Amino acid sequence: MTSPTAILLISCPDQQGLVAKIASFIYSNGGNIIHADQHTDFTNGLFLMRIEWQLEGFNLPRDAIAVAFGAIAKPLAANWQLHFSDTLPRIAIWVTKQDHCLLDLLWRQQAKEIAATISLMVSNHSTLQSVAERFDIEYHYIPITKTNKAEQEAKQLELLKDRKIDLVVLAKYMQILSSEFVEKFPNIINIHHSFLPAFPGANPYQRAYERGVKVIGATAHYVTADLDEGPIIEQEVVRVSHRDSVADFIRKGKDSERLVLARAVRLHLQHRVLVYGNRTVVFV
Repeated sequence: MTSPTAILLISCPDQQGLVAKIASFIYSNGGNIIHADQHTDFTNGLFLMRIEWQLEGFNLPRDAIAVAFGAIAKPLAANWQLHFSDTLPRIAIWVTKQDHCLLDLLWRQQAKEIAATISLMVSNHSTLQSVAERFDIEYHYIPITKTNKAEQEAKQLELLKDRKIDLVVLAKYMQILSSEFVEKFPNIINIHHSFLPAFPGANPYQRAYERGVKVIGATAHYVTADLDEGPIIEQEVVRVSHRDSVADFIRKGKDSERLVLARAVRLHLQHRVLVYGNRTVVFV
């Protein structure tokens, strides 16, 4: 699909006629719906929907769509977001020393698998600055200690604001973000191995190997104030056996982390993820 589209993400209390009302809004304004998906969470009485339509031939100008749909959404007590497919989000990637997820994202962005501009890299080490220079990306080395954490996070937030960043991707960034930071900038995706809480901290693959686990994997999730407990976007597992060495565990684990993080970022950028409570609905 090359012509631009509009995308609505909607959640509201479940009630009769919701699909008809939303589709009628688009149809009555000359829109051609190309994708529509919905889910009802009966436990919580919640209706969730993603609907996408072509802007070509649509009667409302872009700046009038939100106002017009808002009049429909208000009596439904709906939470909703409007996005346009030809708007390129601006991403900041945060790293420490490991480069496998970073390099994968950079390659995918250059190959146009990820529709976004990678505008900024931030790190608590200078190790990966040469990668940023190679890809012509602005790099900021911001070391963090217990005594300067608040001051340094204020610098990070200022950077995000100045560079108009829409999404932060933690590509193996080995620092815990404060709850105050997350409250001020909530659009953050993190990747970690799927052993939590069994193998938290350093050297998880070594300890998983020693324990003789049979599956390893990775989890990508939104960051919340609760460490590693945010709404999950994407996961994958890989089988391992007694024939695998620690090096095999690490190699397979890194492969999983790369794939899962790339999928999660792409799903977010395509506006296919709806968060409610501490859960997500992913429309794929």
